Amino acid sequence: MKFRLSAFDIQGLAFGIVMISLGVLFLKSAGLVTGQTAGIALLLSYLLPLDFGPLFFLIGVPFLVLAWVKRGPVFALRTIIVVVGVSIVSDVFGRFVLFERLDAPLAALLGGASSGIGLVAVFRHNASAGGMTILGIILEQKTGFKAGWFQLSVDAFVFLASAFVLSPSQLAYSFLGALITNFAVIWNFDVAQSATGRPGYGRPANSPPPLQ
Repeated sequence: MKFRLSAFDIQGLAFGIVMISLGVLFLKSAGLVTGQTAGIALLLSYLLPLDFGPLFFLIGVPFLVLAWVKRGPVFALRTIIVVVGVSIVSDVFGRFVLFERLDAPLAALLGGASSGIGLVAVFRHNASAGGMTILGIILEQKTGFKAGWFQLSVDAFVFLASAFVLSPSQLAYSFLGALITNFAVIWNFDVAQSATGRPGYGRPANSPPPLQ
C-alpha cells in the first residue's frame, strides 16, 4: 500500500476540514443540529458533559473500520485525517470564535452551506467526514444512488430524535440547514470526481473511481 498526499490533496482536505468545522460552529452557537454523525454528536453534546469533538470522533470509529474494508486503506486513512481534523478544529473554533448575536435562520444558512462545501471538498479528494457519509459514497459508487439523497434519508431519523430535545423552531431551522448541506453535495459532487477533485481526470467522467 502506498499512502501519499499531494499538495493538491492536502489543500483540498484542509479546506474541507476548516469549512465543516466552521459549519459546526455556526450550528452549535445557535443551538441547532444537523444530520449524519455530526448531527448525532451535536445532539449528544447538548445532553452530555462532552464537547462535540470527542463525541464526533468516538461515533465515527466503527465507520472507519467499514471504510478500510470497503474502500481500502487510502480512503480510510484520508478519512481518519478528516475526522481527527474536524474533531480538533471544531473545538478550537468553539474556544476562540464567539458570537455576540447569531440568529437561527442565519446560522442554518451559513452552517448548512459551510458544511456542504466542506463535504464536497473532502469527497473530491477520496475521503469522507466519517460516519454515514462513508456509506453514502459506497452506495453511490455501487448503485449510482446519490450520496446526498442517502444522507438526507438518514437525516430524517436524526431529526426525529432531535424533536425530543430541541424546540420546534430550532428543529425547523436545523432541518433547513441540513437541506442546504445535502443539496450542496447533490448539486456539486459526482462520485467520478473522487480521488481527483476533477470530473473525468484520467478516465471517462461517468466511470466509477478506482478503489485504492
